Amino acid sequence: MSELVVIAFPTEAKAEQVRQKLLAMQKDYLIELGDAVIAVKDTQGNIKLNQLINTTAAGAVSGTFWGTLIGLIFLMPLAGAALGAASGTLGGYLTDVGIDDKWMKQTAAAIEPGTAALFVLVRKVTADKVLEGLKGEGGKVLKTSLDHTKEAALQAALAGVQAAVPAAKAG
Repeated sequence: MSELVVIAFPTEAKAEQVRQKLLAMQKDYLIELGDAVIAVKDTQGNIKLNQLINTTAAGAVSGTFWGTLIGLIFLMPLAGAALGAASGTLGGYLTDVGIDDKWMKQTAAAIEPGTAALFVLVRKVTADKVLEGLKGEGGKVLKTSLDHTKEAALQAALAGVQAAVPAAKAG
């Protein structure tokens, strides 16, 4: 079962630093992320999402490949590539993977202008090691699907204080 965690940070740079730390932990198999998105609220109150995966670009590349292949079959590779790229871009733009964009923008509306929120969808985690790695990073837990004990342990780790780490459930 996946868990959702939203943490507010004073700057986009700090949110990105923590996201990179989580991605490094993922390479060490300490955490498995389903998504990690940074929402930034500018001084006018507009919310910008900084996604890990650019579905529009991925769709364009995939569409170009398939369009070229189909174009070769019909002896029109350039037209096929152009049509494939256009349809792939549109398909990528309309695809939403991970955390729902609309929900993230609504949730990020609560943060102060000029700050950022890190949205993390966690599939699996080695809680004690990840909490140790996040110790003292700062930030405030805004929303989470964790139980109260785990949420308190996460907030304490971010604040840099020792808290009781809940025992991980086998699953």
